[in-house]
Order: sequence, then structure tokens, then C-alpha cells
Amino acid sequence: MNLHEFIQLALAEDVGDGDHTSLSTIPADAQKRARLLVKEAGILAGVDVAKAIFAEVDPNFVVDVLMQDGATIKPGDIVLTVSGNARNILTAERLVLNCMQRMSGIATHTRELVNLLEGTRAKLLDTRKTTPNFRICEKMATKIGGAVNHRFGLYDMILIKDNHVDYAGSIEAAITKAVAYLKETGRTLRIEVETRNRAEVEEVLRVGQIDVILLDNFTPDGIRDMVRLIDKRFITEASGGIDETNLRAYAETGVDYISSGALTHQIKSLDLSLKAY
Repeated sequence: MNLHEFIQLALAEDVGDGDHTSLSTIPADAQKRARLLVKEAGILAGVDVAKAIFAEVDPNFVVDVLMQDGATIKPGDIVLTVSGNARNILTAERLVLNCMQRMSGIATHTRELVNLLEGTRAKLLDTRKTTPNFRICEKMATKIGGAVNHRFGLYDMILIKDNHVDYAGSIEAAITKAVAYLKETGRTLRIEVETRNRAEVEEVLRVGQIDVILLDNFTPDGIRDMVRLIDKRFITEASGGIDETNLRAYAETGVDYISSGALTHQIKSLDLSLKAY
């Protein structure tokens, strides 16, 4: 799904057969303006999405952007103004706010975690733990906050996790089948393998033919030992039970990436509003 498709589906969900409140109370030719106000401090995200929503609802809108994605915002800031048909402004209002509030909340939390990595080699990764049909916006928000986008979906990378290993019979069997599949289909996808203990890491090192080793639910000391064992032969990623309280400890192990599903779930939306003026 691309951004245009997402906006069309979201508007169809919200508008249905018409915004009957606006249709019944606002003259059809009324021209008004509104401004998007910040009511809570954080990192701004979703400006480009808002512009796309306004353009989809009414190509004749005049949108004046005053602050860009990634900006540090505080209460009282004005992000943008929009002017045009009053009914259409009201139609666009909730979708713009829903997207920008959640995206800004994600970007704010992401930036807080990225700041904790300063001075280390580790980079923060997002995950597929996203809201169905809203992933495109949530992935945009984590990137705005300073994280690196991991795979977008099941189609753009092979990630062999514990259930795949268990179903395939072993790590070696899973890797062998994945490599054969890529050759048979002519695809050039990266292969990442999740490991749960030292024995599985050693098995991956023996088999090879992959790109990334995911170290799941290891302690920081365990990650440090595995990073030494892997010795830069493959990219390393840590995940599982990592949050702001222990993120720095994991980053100091020398691991290349740290993934966090918390970037896109359990997030508090940032308070924004669209007000007539």
C-alpha cells in the first residue's frame, strides 16, 4: 500500500456517504482558514502526510507549511495553515490530526531512544509491530525520529525466526532452503536468522550464507560475548526485552543494530489541534 492508497481508504472509512454535519451546517461556497497548533512538546512528524491528505481532499487548498518534519516543537507553535473550502477543511481535519498526532508521538519516543545511543556504533531499528494499514506512516515516523527502517513487510527480506527454525527442523535446514528458494526464484533478498543461544549462533557461523544474525533475548553480557564470537563476519542485531532503561547497556556491547517494537506500539500520541482563525 502506498501513501495515496492509504489516504483514499482512510477517507472512505471516515466520510462514508458524506460529512453530513458539515453538509448541513456550512454553506457550500464558504471559504475559511485554519491553523494546526501544537499543544505538547516533542518531535514533529506527519507534515508531508498532512499535505498529501489536504491535496487528496481538495486540490484547491492553499497550505502554508511553517515547520517541517523532524522539528522540535513546543506548545503554541503553529505547524501550518490551510485555507479554502470550509466543508473540505472539516472533512480533512480528523484524518490529518489522527496521522500527525500518532506519528509525532512515535517520532518523539524514537528520538529519545536514539539520543541514548549517542557515542556508540549501534543504530536503532523499527519492526513490523505496527498498526494494520497504518504501517507506512509509522515507518515514516520512526525514520523522522532517527531510527533505521527494518524490513517493511514479509516480502522485502527473509527473516528466519524461531518458529521458522522449529518448523524447518533446524537452523541449517532453514538457511539451506532459503538460499535454494532465492536461487530458484531469482530474488536477491537479504537473509537474517534469529538465534536464541550460543549453540544456535555457532550453527549459523558454521552454515554461513546469510547476512545478519539476530540475537534474541540475550543479556548485555551475552550480546557482548556473541559480538566477539561473530567477530564482524556478519551484521549483528539485538532484540527482546530492550527499553529505555537498558538500551544504553545493549548499545555499549558493540552490536550493530538494536530493534524495538516499542517504537510503534504502546505509544502516546502528541497533542495537536486544527483550529479556525
